[in-house]
Amino acid sequence: VRLLVELTYVLLGFPRHLSQHVGGFVIARGRLDELVPVENAAMADRTVIQWDKDDLDALGLLKIDVLALGMLSALRRSLEMVSRWRGWHFTLADIPREVPAVYRMLTNADSIGVFQVESRAQMTMLPRLAPDRFHDLVVEVAIVRPGPIQGGMLHPYLQARERARLGQPIDYPRPAHGNDEGVRPVLERTLGVPIFQEQVM
Repeated sequence: VRLLVELTYVLLGFPRHLSQHVGGFVIARGRLDELVPVENAAMADRTVIQWDKDDLDALGLLKIDVLALGMLSALRRSLEMVSRWRGWHFTLADIPREVPAVYRMLTNADSIGVFQVESRAQMTMLPRLAPDRFHDLVVEVAIVRPGPIQGGMLHPYLQARERARLGQPIDYPRPAHGNDEGVRPVLERTLGVPIFQEQVM
């Protein structure tokens, strides 16, 4: 048993598993295999880099993630189908906005099949956030991500949202010297909590 415990401590911090980002590309000026270790992937004619994104970032290599979302194709096909049924070109702009019944449905976590908010994590968050406008959904999708969660932004945002609902003042971060005037315009829409990458930049 003691050996097992010792080995457990040795293994702490090791990667749990190997994985690859299907849409991750690394771009370099020269041959990539001369810069980083490359190995064959499980799929024929594919290779993967043995380093993670943090290693690549430390070396200043450019990593780009190209995402393919099947739901976007489903949305396009749905709009085409509705257009044929209605007899005129139906677009996303024709869908009514800010429909209270939709927000009630989402607040009840009734979101199976709803693009971006159908995961278990999103469904857990929906009743807590209780969205009642589109911007709430933008925040919902952005905040249920590893970065904001690991950065400890989730609970401060929920607390700030509750304070705002109660009409209480919002606390904004203050620089060591000065006031919050430079920070307030950047963080106002997210109630003083940095959620979006652009706010931090």
